[in-house]
Amino acid sequence: MGTRKIRNMEEFAAVSGISRPTVSKYFNDPDSVRRSTREKIEAALEENDYRPNIYAVNQNRKLTKNIGIVVPYLADPFFAEIARNIEQRCIDSGFRPTLFSSHGDPELEVEILDSLRSLKPAGVLFAPLGRASDRSVIEKFCADVPTVLFDSNLEGMGEAFIGSDNHSFVSQTVDYLSRTGEAPCFFEMRTPANPNANKRRDAYLQMMAKIGLEPNVFKIDGTGWAFEEIGRQGGLKLLAEKAFPTDTVLCSNDRLAIGFLAACYEMGLKVGRHDGSDLRVASHDDHPFSRFTCPSLTTAAHDYMAVSDRSVETVMQLIESGGRLDKRTETLFAARLIMRDSA
Repeated sequence: MGTRKIRNMEEFAAVSGISRPTVSKYFNDPDSVRRSTREKIEAALEENDYRPNIYAVNQNRKLTKNIGIVVPYLADPFFAEIARNIEQRCIDSGFRPTLFSSHGDPELEVEILDSLRSLKPAGVLFAPLGRASDRSVIEKFCADVPTVLFDSNLEGMGEAFIGSDNHSFVSQTVDYLSRTGEAPCFFEMRTPANPNANKRRDAYLQMMAKIGLEPNVFKIDGTGWAFEEIGRQGGLKLLAEKAFPTDTVLCSNDRLAIGFLAACYEMGLKVGRHDGSDLRVASHDDHPFSRFTCPSLTTAAHDYMAVSDRSVETVMQLIESGGRLDKRTETLFAARLIMRDSA
């Protein structure tokens, strides 16, 4: 046996070159992984000074194999995509994921959390509504059930938060648009459904101040999760009023941008980065359909894979440690600017 002391399963996974969920799956049931993988893990055990906490492993075996996944609106392709990735990773780790959507309804969100208690989940991956959520209910749930929050952060709740860095999204789009044309106006809902929207507006204001440009924020009416129609109606109104002082519009999210592009088409306006275009339009998220809009949408993209992987790795670490981590952690992944024809 080697002299290197391995402190936990995460370190062992790193030195063995095997993913953390697969290592956990092996220690729960060695026969559940492929022979070649099993041999590689066992060879690494021989080479490194590591033995799993058998008491913790046995305690975990008493838990159900259920993992709860809760998103605010499954019809939103962003949440569908990230939930799909998380669900598959849970399955690969030997757990049984159960997926819930609160459909933007805070009362339904509470009912889902109550239902999850009866499933006795080993852990829960939870994207809360945010502002509309009943914080006292969620705080009690997180105290009782091992929970990792993702996408939407409620400060101090859950054992960890995994999400995207909203400042990274907006700083990249504002910098690019202001360098390549007229300064961007910001297009958002007056009452956004997702709390990330407020962080994006604040980042826009900070970035415009940093580069010495006048900000222009346009808030459109509309509530709920029908962002495309809200963006279309708001866009039609503002375009008819010739409200935008520049020829560049930066939307808070891609779904609003898709509605805004529809409004531009209805108004006979050409969107694009080429000569003869009336407007440039950009946004944030890299919605799965954004590459198929007409024109294709310039956007700052989530790192879907990184958020999904880290969320599942964290909940597995949480389960292994008996439902609590030493301290609450927050992990934010930077965005990646994707330049397409709309800007």
